[in-house]
Amino acid sequence: MERHSERRHIAASSFLESVSPSNGEAQSSTQSSHRLLAYSDALISIIATVMILPVAHTKVEDKEELRESVQLLLTTKIAVYLMTFLIVTVAWAAHIRLFQVIVRIDDCLALLNLACMMLITFLPYTFSLMATFPDNVLGILLFCGCVMVLGIIQLVIVLYAFSRPFLLNEQIQISEYQSFYKHHILKVIMRVPLMCLFASIFSFIFFQLSYVLLAIVIFLPYISQSLKWVRSKAIGGVAETPDSMTFYTYLPNEPLSKDRVEAFSDGVYAIVATLLILDICEDNVPNPIDVETKFGGSLVTALQVYGPEYLAYFGSFATVGLLWFVHHSLFLHVTKATRFMGLLNTLSLAFVGGLPLAYQLTHEFPRNSHNELEAIQISCVIIFFAGIFQLAIWVVALHSEQETLHPYVRYGGREHVFMLAKLALYPCVALGTFFLTCILSKFSAPIFHLMEITVPFAFLVLRLLVRVSLALVRLIFCPERPNTKTAVEEEDNETSVPFDPLLT
Repeated sequence: MERHSERRHIAASSFLESVSPSNGEAQSSTQSSHRLLAYSDALISIIATVMILPVAHTKVEDKEELRESVQLLLTTKIAVYLMTFLIVTVAWAAHIRLFQVIVRIDDCLALLNLACMMLITFLPYTFSLMATFPDNVLGILLFCGCVMVLGIIQLVIVLYAFSRPFLLNEQIQISEYQSFYKHHILKVIMRVPLMCLFASIFSFIFFQLSYVLLAIVIFLPYISQSLKWVRSKAIGGVAETPDSMTFYTYLPNEPLSKDRVEAFSDGVYAIVATLLILDICEDNVPNPIDVETKFGGSLVTALQVYGPEYLAYFGSFATVGLLWFVHHSLFLHVTKATRFMGLLNTLSLAFVGGLPLAYQLTHEFPRNSHNELEAIQISCVIIFFAGIFQLAIWVVALHSEQETLHPYVRYGGREHVFMLAKLALYPCVALGTFFLTCILSKFSAPIFHLMEITVPFAFLVLRLLVRVSLALVRLIFCPERPNTKTAVEEEDNETSVPFDPLLT
């Protein structure tokens, strides 16, 4: 009898061993996470950007004052768009941190990630319910429920990955503090779901407080870091623990994956540029019957009616493309992206996502009307903030330039002044156009379209303008300096010699 039970036990254990993969087989069934991350970045960038469509497609009648319409009708939709964009990018940043710890995936992790993406893409719908029915708790409960389930799935992902250390990055694999890292990451992941749990409870007790808690979710890392700083000043420094890792911290200089920041940003720019042409295809194709009856069968004459729309489209596309060009130039010289730079990049992309609204407004109203003037000024404000946050990224990078910037664009580098001019061009032009339209309100549309047309040419000659300006500076402040070198020699030396101490 004992011999029979022993045989059964051996048979069961051999069956389990044959079913469960060995460590070597498990490692061979894993793959790189690059394609999964690219898919996730594309999906999140799309869902963050398309929320501008309800705002851009809001019709304002010619008889209505645009300012009143923005205050009464668009304010809620714009707030929903901004909150959705920020919340989705917070989820995307959490996804970045999670997959900086997990560098390889298997089928189980891929399916769990799809579940995360499904919940993230559902978040904008919950925000739409909250905006449409602000006095109903269902929208808040749905949002909080999605975030809590999302946190549980991320918790399962972390537990699963730590049970298979070969999925983790090398720093954690060789560390003797794996258990500490696991508990630290789980603690950070569960903070946001807990905040949402409290928000859902308070939605039945004190409705307004739940919205405050949801707003705190966006800035939770910075609030947590501020509280930690206050605590250290009040009770002294906290003892060092083995959590000196460079991920899952709440420090502003916590590194983010530069490749994923670029991929997400490229996705937003590409989607915004695509949304612009959708309105052209939908609204600017004349009806064949109208072409025959009103324009005598002449398609060219019928298309001339849509001339302002085409001009607005090409100008808006050039603006989106050039803002991407500046962003590309900036991150070409950035060697490390940080959490704070990621926040500034998110704010810049949120205003870039508003460019379809600017496109809609600039051609929707009659010429020389007050609504047209205000629409153009709103467009200038959107372009200004999209550019100024790009400039802010560079300023933050300069603060720790030894770690975050290529030597050529640091203080004294040969590309420093040129990069500054490239980043400052759009904010300066948008601000100048805004004030010009205030002074010359009758010519607001020609001034705005002239700005859109001339800025691309300004980028083409920007390097020449910077060189001429630097030569004038040298001539004014260093007139006694002999200029014995030819222009060709200066061009050769510029590739190896940094700027003068004066420029530094």
